[in-house]
Amino acid sequence: MSGSGGAPAAPASSAPPAQEEGMTWWYRWLCRLSGVLGAVSCAISGLFNCITIHPVNIAAGVWMIMNAFILLLCEAPFCCQFIEFANTVAEKVDRLRSWQKAVFYCGMAVVPIIINLTLTTLLGNAIAFATGVLYGLSALGKKGDAISYARIQQQRQQADEEKLAETLEGEL
Repeated sequence: MSGSGGAPAAPASSAPPAQEEGMTWWYRWLCRLSGVLGAVSCAISGLFNCITIHPVNIAAGVWMIMNAFILLLCEAPFCCQFIEFANTVAEKVDRLRSWQKAVFYCGMAVVPIIINLTLTTLLGNAIAFATGVLYGLSALGKKGDAISYARIQQQRQQADEEKLAETLEGEL
């Protein structure tokens, strides 16, 4: 156990892209919390979907349960502590960029809806899809402050005025 605990410490010490992208600590926790809540909602809705005789509902339910497992594995590996590869998978997912996580989570959430469009699949995958949306929003980056925006606008306006003055002088 100590050998495996020491080996992943070296890659984990390198800064993951999520920290380089400027995600604040509370937003990172919000994304993780929505991932865990999305996993719980997918699991419960997936179980309800599997209680039927229609094979399409069962397929969507099994996919939702698989989504729940993957979300828990990626966002809360401590919930899967008895699975040997849980920490390795979580470290690899933490190295992914936010837009990659967004595409992965949203894609996972859309598949059961494509398989079987019912209220159970829509509501069950809504929070998992929202997790992808939150990661997608973090990939867009922070909004600029008003002072730097005003400075850029002023520089553009001055450049436009200089161009206009040059054209007017050239015509005279």
